[in-house]
Amino acid sequence: MKKIILIILVALFVFQSCTPKMEKKEDLSTYYLIRHAEKDRSDKTNRNPDLTEEGLQRAENWARHFKDITFDVIYSTDTNRTKQTAAPTAKTKNLALQFYDPSKMDMEEFMIQTKGKTILIVGHSNTTPMLTNKLLGEDKYEDIADNNNSNLYIVTISKDSRNAKLSVVTSS
Repeated sequence: MKKIILIILVALFVFQSCTPKMEKKEDLSTYYLIRHAEKDRSDKTNRNPDLTEEGLQRAENWARHFKDITFDVIYSTDTNRTKQTAAPTAKTKNLALQFYDPSKMDMEEFMIQTKGKTILIVGHSNTTPMLTNKLLGEDKYEDIADNNNSNLYIVTISKDSRNAKLSVVTSS
């Protein structure tokens, strides 16, 4: 009887050590990065324009696009166009916007603070691909064309890998 119990215990230990380890939530970070929606270009001297009606509609469309995603934090630069792009999603998620300055960001510290979280980052035509590249640890994406406000970069980082996917999300 003791031998049977010992064999069962050894078998359970061996089989358990052979099963693949499931990814723990705290080991997986997911970053959604978008550029602000269409901005008002009527006053070339305005360095902090608001969104156009089309841009406000796109911001609402982003909120609908993200409806099934549970964000832990939503980041935006401190400009009218990025805040207005992020606001509908933040409102539906009941989250306050967190502001960041891409030129002063310590990427290692940011990744430590956001480890295991799902994050939305709203930026600009140059900062969105720049941050995506920094998260990936490689220069993969170039600046976004000035007339393109529909790119969505999704970066997933686990303890074993870093992956990115670029989608173009059309307004509908």
